[in-house]
Amino acid sequence: MMITHDTRCALDAVVDLLNTAPEGEAPGSPDALTDPAALREFTARHAISGVGALDNADLAAVRALRTRFAEVFAAPDDRNAAELLNTLIASAGTTPQLTDHDGYDWHVHYFAPGASVAHHLAADCGMALAFLVVAGERERLRRCEAPGCRHTFVDLSRNRSRRYCSSRTCGNRLHVAAYRARQREAAD
Repeated sequence: MMITHDTRCALDAVVDLLNTAPEGEAPGSPDALTDPAALREFTARHAISGVGALDNADLAAVRALRTRFAEVFAAPDDRNAAELLNTLIASAGTTPQLTDHDGYDWHVHYFAPGASVAHHLAADCGMALAFLVVAGERERLRRCEAPGCRHTFVDLSRNRSRRYCSSRTCGNRLHVAAYRARQREAAD
């Protein structure tokens, strides 16, 4: 499956957005989008273009959007995911346009010029997720299988076998725990 640079960036942004939610971490963890400054950091981390001043209304809109994206990840089938994405993308007032900003080759932005950050994310990230549905690859939208971790991720491995949000943290932690359990069992 070929994923263009801008689609990959949008997928990374939607995963990061979902993982800012309190349930993205261990139960009881705080929300990582607590104020407009945190939202500004998020937009900077993902090089989201055309973002002006951000306020509490933008924060509320992005947090509501985060909930809608979580529903797409949790959709029971492609039809439900498509319905959710169609509604989400339409609400953003998409206006596809070709652009070649910041040293990147030609690519498509789906948000309208001057769109709010929530509409920007809804359009670009919604379209990136829509591309996965169209390609028959929605099963790549996953939640980490590590106990106590609910992070989302997009499994872009060739054989669709990724189980953990991070092999360095969750995957390694479980492998070490399994190793120690085998060592204890062998010692008994």
